[in-house]
Amino acid sequence: MAQAHARRGRKRRLKAEINVVPYIDVMLVLLIIFMVTAPLLNVGVDVNLPQADAKTLEQKRKQPVVVQVRKDGQLALTYEGLDRPQAVDAAQLVAKVRAFVEADPNVPVYVAGDRDVSYQTVYEVLSLLQRDAKVPRAGLMGDPKK
Repeated sequence: MAQAHARRGRKRRLKAEINVVPYIDVMLVLLIIFMVTAPLLNVGVDVNLPQADAKTLEQKRKQPVVVQVRKDGQLALTYEGLDRPQAVDAAQLVAKVRAFVEADPNVPVYVAGDRDVSYQTVYEVLSLLQRDAKVPRAGLMGDPKK
């Protein structure tokens, strides 16, 4: 009976600590999942861009600069004051568009690629405009579906 009384006399103290080991395990598993899935989240670009049921963007009445990429890869430039597209090469395109952007950094610049031109060609023109002509934003043009 002395032993039973000794056991009752000693009460176990509760620990007031939080065990964070399971939380660390969960955090590491989530970190690994996010590291593996992050490169897979790159969204592809729809290649058939010329037709869409999208509303037109509202502009502040500025005439846009339009770079046309024809079937054969030739470039043409349309801007305010021209009644028809002006054929240009890459160097002329960069010089003229850079002048427009330096005069007004908010001028809208669009690339109108022919449906049959390769996406690589349109992408190279967009890259040329951003890199060399210092265009902050260039959009793609398309015709609405009929």
